[in-house]
Amino acid sequence: MLDISLLEWFGYLASVIIVVSMLMDSIVKLRWFNLIGAALFSTYGFLILALPVGFLNLFIVLADAYYIFKMYNKKEYFRILEIRRTNYYLLDFIEFHNLDIQKYFPKFEYVEGLNTITCLILRDMAVAGVFLAHEFGEKTLFIGLDYVIPQYRDLKLGRYIFEENKDFFIKKGYNKLCTKSQSETHSKYLKKMGFVVETVNDEKLFVKNL
Repeated sequence: MLDISLLEWFGYLASVIIVVSMLMDSIVKLRWFNLIGAALFSTYGFLILALPVGFLNLFIVLADAYYIFKMYNKKEYFRILEIRRTNYYLLDFIEFHNLDIQKYFPKFEYVEGLNTITCLILRDMAVAGVFLAHEFGEKTLFIGLDYVIPQYRDLKLGRYIFEENKDFFIKKGYNKLCTKSQSETHSKYLKKMGFVVETVNDEKLFVKNL
């Protein structure tokens, strides 16, 4: 049986967390996990008197903390850009990101004539995501796709669409949004955006009143 001390396990834990951070799609999650892993590794380095390890990882902690602070406090420009259903960039965007889209929306299939609202979501004028929705009863929109590319998954776009810019939907005559979750990750996201589970037409959907 391996004779591994508690201190060694501490070092292994720090290593695992740093490795996990490298697997994160989201830059924000990567920074947070890397910060935690580096903090543990720095502590481990000082405990075993390996000062280069301790100081190097302490520097990484400070660097991660700096960039996390910048990400959360950066003033950014957001915009919902309505486009035609047949927009070539939209079609290419969906095709390019299709594998990632299917991870969170495994039943998604783009149907050109379905959508009432077709939008690109811009962040500092870069295309960060796609929002597709169609009418679903009186004054209600069903969200078919609310996809954001990995580097922008820090919830800011979601808050912009569903909270800061909900007048976009209200001015078009809608007072309710609904959708169906296709993955556990999507369910958690919807709950954070203020959606609640309700039964609509004998089907359980996530619903948000505007």
